[in-house]
Amino acid sequence: MSKKPSIPKGTRDFSPEEVAKRSYIFETIKRCFKLYGFQPIETPSFENYETLMGKYGDEGDRLIFKILNSGDFLRKVDDATYAEKDAAAMTSKISEKALRYDLTVPFARYVVQHQNEIDFPFKRYQMQPVWRADRPQKGRFREFYQCDADVVGSTSLWQEVELIQLYDAVFSELKLKGTTIKLNNRKVLSGLAEVIGASEQLIDFTVALDKLDKIGKEKVETEMREKGISEAAIQKIQPLFEVSGDASEQLQTLETMLQHSEVGQQGIKELRFIIEKIGELGLRTAQLAIDVTLARGLNYYTGAIMEVAPPEGVAMGSIGGGGRYDDLTGIFGLKNMSGVGISFGLDRIYLVMEALALFPETVREGTQVLFLNFGEEESLYAMKAITALRKQGIAAELYPDAAKMGKQMGYADKRDIPYVVLAGEAEMAKHQYTLKNMKTGEQEYVNFEALLENLH
Repeated sequence: MSKKPSIPKGTRDFSPEEVAKRSYIFETIKRCFKLYGFQPIETPSFENYETLMGKYGDEGDRLIFKILNSGDFLRKVDDATYAEKDAAAMTSKISEKALRYDLTVPFARYVVQHQNEIDFPFKRYQMQPVWRADRPQKGRFREFYQCDADVVGSTSLWQEVELIQLYDAVFSELKLKGTTIKLNNRKVLSGLAEVIGASEQLIDFTVALDKLDKIGKEKVETEMREKGISEAAIQKIQPLFEVSGDASEQLQTLETMLQHSEVGQQGIKELRFIIEKIGELGLRTAQLAIDVTLARGLNYYTGAIMEVAPPEGVAMGSIGGGGRYDDLTGIFGLKNMSGVGISFGLDRIYLVMEALALFPETVREGTQVLFLNFGEEESLYAMKAITALRKQGIAAELYPDAAKMGKQMGYADKRDIPYVVLAGEAEMAKHQYTLKNMKTGEQEYVNFEALLENLH
């Protein structure tokens, strides 16, 4: 007996209805990207191993899917390495490529390779799948789409302001009210690490801090201790866990904590600029809030960082995130090319919209009219009308088999096709059609012009 087929954990099949809903989100995001002047690019689904490794921190590197070399890939592994059973040492010998972890690092590689063809500042958007060897759970998949917008070649903070507006525009178009755009700055975090004496452990500090809303204060402190951050440093950071109030009050608290940190003060200055300008311009539906513990675990961020939380009451992680990276292209040899970008989490946005019943009915629209099949001659008569309707932009189709009428009507009903056309000998003799409304059950005898008018 053959084994029942399955798909890998963390991946999914999508039904026609799910694809239609996902396409609705895609098209909405793409429309806003274009409105804000972003241009589309695409990159390969896999990159060279060295392009990706070392760009996401230790945790990110562990989640990269490696691709085994073709052929006898073990031949290049010497006996000593094989005997040690050191996966990290062996990987570089048996794998030269890996599935992309995100779209930002491949974009940096793209900019470096095509720098002579690009007009800077370069505003690009990209909507493609990425892969992470993560533990699957609600809203977290091993294969998922990212929808990114980035600007490279400018250090202007107006780019951060515009990207916050872009988030607001997309979620407003999707009728997703009550989202919160959380904002922080990596310079602030660097300043905090500096004033508590943990500058050498900045990465460990930020990775632990970023988990505050997920695991709580005590577990964050435990993780910091495990990473070697001193008890004195943990005590100095306590005021950070208690920060509250509006953006202005939080900035004042940070100014007090970071009064002796030049880099920290620069981060506060950048935050204030963004907050003040958004305050002047306003947002349609989203809220902007400072989150002093927001760190985002990716090592390449250097300035503003942001993350989008769904409306209250929806149990879901962030549905978007991004930030400023001052020298990501530097790792590929192109120095002083600052960039900033954001990403939309399509799959999580889908789940939030589904939970809040935000998809419009029109998303499910497919075939508008089904012509029943009464035989070869009748089918030809129907196909002539179907061809003419399609030229007018009306989705029409013929049931392929001359099955019982009840079966054909049941097919139309299951697919939510709103109209059915019956065209038998009587209709053909008079060049007419019987049009049936599947919702009301009403039928009318019409010529082609009337048929077209009813279906428009």
